[in-house]
Amino acid sequence: MSIKEQPATQPVEEYFFTRTPLQQLIEIHNLITFHYFEFSKDYEFTGERHNFWEFLYVDRGTVNVTVDHTTHTLQQGEIIFHKPNEYHSFCALQGKAPNLIVMTFDCHSEAMKHFEDQVIALANEERNLLAMIVEEGRQAFQFPCGHPMIRRSNAPLGGEQLIKCYLETFLIRILRNHLVAQPSPTKTLSSAARENISDDLVRQIMAYLEEHLADMHTLESLSQRFLISKTRLKDLFKQQTGHTIMEYVMHLRMEHAKMIMREETANMTEIATRLGFSSVHYFSKSFKKKTHMSPTEYARTVKARIRN
Repeated sequence: MSIKEQPATQPVEEYFFTRTPLQQLIEIHNLITFHYFEFSKDYEFTGERHNFWEFLYVDRGTVNVTVDHTTHTLQQGEIIFHKPNEYHSFCALQGKAPNLIVMTFDCHSEAMKHFEDQVIALANEERNLLAMIVEEGRQAFQFPCGHPMIRRSNAPLGGEQLIKCYLETFLIRILRNHLVAQPSPTKTLSSAARENISDDLVRQIMAYLEEHLADMHTLESLSQRFLISKTRLKDLFKQQTGHTIMEYVMHLRMEHAKMIMREETANMTEIATRLGFSSVHYFSKSFKKKTHMSPTEYARTVKARIRN
């Protein structure tokens, strides 16, 4: 019996794919300190100098920041960058207790030169990124962060990498939007107009809520005032802010309560009444749920910062 000849093995054609290394404009190497400070109205930081980058963002209030022999006045929403080995100090201004975000980090990217001596008013997109950094920081590290920073044992998966990604994105967006000229984006007029209208409406609602903290607000009353359906109002506010209207109102009341405790001598009953709470007990319960400490405990920490 003859054996059939086996067909010759066909050569396998090989494909070679060219890899494209992604360029790294800004790369964060290490995080050194990370703080969200709530200072008293008379706080003054005498100054320091260190061999890594730092930024200071004013989340509330006004501060004077001195860099070497130059003084800058930063308002709410503004950020200043300190390059390595630059002496800097700051103090609260106009009797307003400031809330500040301060981060220090190692970054040796050439693009960081654009941030030297810069004071910038952040746009909504950049403020949202900063809020995401703070939120991931609170979950990844024990707050308030000391030095060295202490990791949480129950931190969410990938939290530290997200901080790095968000921080690099934050810096790149500032470069694009404020420091380096960019080509104009192509966007249809109709979509741009719709976005502007939505942004303006949400800003008006937020301003109204802040001016009327003691009032009782409902979707019904706000929809009537701003001539928008309840469903559209609820969806638009959540989309733009990430919070429901009632969550945002409670946040405003808690922040205002902390400001009163840091700037005035009002007692807890007076504060509760000024902010529209039905009782001091409800105010205290809401405050502790939001801040994880009672109003009295918070007031003590403010006094401790003044003494220190």
